[in-house]
Amino acid sequence: MSKKNILITGASRGIGKAILESFNKEHFLVGTGTSDSSVDSILKNIKSLGLEGEAFKLDLGNRKSIKQLVSLLEDKEIYPDILINNAGITRDNIMLRMQEEEWDNVIDVHLNGQYLLIKSFLKKMVKNKWGRIINISSTSAVLGNKGQANYAAAKAGIEAMSRSLARELGSRNINVNCVAPGFIETDMTKEISKGNEEILASQIPLGRLGKANEIAEVVNFLASEQANYITGQTIHVNGGLYM
Repeated sequence: MSKKNILITGASRGIGKAILESFNKEHFLVGTGTSDSSVDSILKNIKSLGLEGEAFKLDLGNRKSIKQLVSLLEDKEIYPDILINNAGITRDNIMLRMQEEEWDNVIDVHLNGQYLLIKSFLKKMVKNKWGRIINISSTSAVLGNKGQANYAAAKAGIEAMSRSLARELGSRNINVNCVAPGFIETDMTKEISKGNEEILASQIPLGRLGKANEIAEVVNFLASEQANYITGQTIHVNGGLYM
């Protein structure tokens, strides 16, 4: 594959960080984070790996922030060939107690934010007749999860949107796919008590939580030429939790 510009949202830690680290020196990597410290962390990681790239601040729940990122990239003539929508949030609560703000925040970041980001970069992909859009979903989209009606709805919406985009963009050689992780060892899951982690693992046929690099390798594959004939799919990486 020739040199590509790759944009990874939420690249400072967890799955996003692992995705960034899975690419080699042939590409130009752009990572986003929600704070100045996360942006600095991404830049340090890019440099320590000997990669070429930049990092920018982005709040997907803020339309002004999205426009600022797009404008910055255009000024630098950085047009993503591969867009990896990884950034996300949770605002868990049972429906009886869920506040409108908790619902709106999750939908804004996952659905509205991704819609705006994808649309901003599509024209260039269409003109180039090549592109990859990879959206990180979740097993919550198909299994549901107590206290996550907002998150499950958003992720299910992302998968449906991706299938529609795959039909719209296939003739332009733009592939659109999702990767749906199950329970993955990240900063968030570190907060799970040992007992609860064992209960979770017991529900998974492989008997353990996944690792961030196991998600990253699938994303890397979907971005590669080896995946040229794969589009409109959701690849589940969950140790058998959902089959």
